[in-house]
Amino acid sequence: MNLQTFTKLSYGLYIISSKKDDKFNGQIADCVMQITANPPIIAVSINRKNLTNEFIKASKLFTVSILSKNATLKFIGNFGFKSGRELDKFKEVNYQLGVTGVPIILDNTIGYLECKVINIIDIETHTIFLGKVVDAELFNDGEPMTYDYYHKVIKGKTAKNAPTYIEEKRKIKEAG
Repeated sequence: MNLQTFTKLSYGLYIISSKKDDKFNGQIADCVMQITANPPIIAVSINRKNLTNEFIKASKLFTVSILSKNATLKFIGNFGFKSGRELDKFKEVNYQLGVTGVPIILDNTIGYLECKVINIIDIETHTIFLGKVVDAELFNDGEPMTYDYYHKVIKGKTAKNAPTYIEEKRKIKEAG
């Protein structure tokens, strides 16, 4: 099986944020999908080991901030390659609290979706959270960043805990 085929699926790039008590955390995610329009339901896949997963399970709340094509690799790296267990990712980022009290990233984003969890599906390494959208807004008409653009233009890598991560050794084995 050629696992590289999965890289041809179309993805966006987002920051998924949540809260637990008075703490915030957020991470980069590429697996966000609209499930229905009426009622507005989306799904997001988060690695079970990630702090954001723990926060969403505790609060049953999350936001999806839609990254702009203008986002820098440094900005993405803050949310994608660092752990909220070791630093406050929101310390130097502009954000506002949504109607649920979860942060919405204002820097390098074009809009957001704010959700209340209505179902949780645990799978082998990840959790799929189904969320009913309680608020959504566009900040501007900028272009959203796609996963393809992130890899080809920004030259970004995939974090090990991402749903789309393919281990290098396995890639070589599958290709050979």
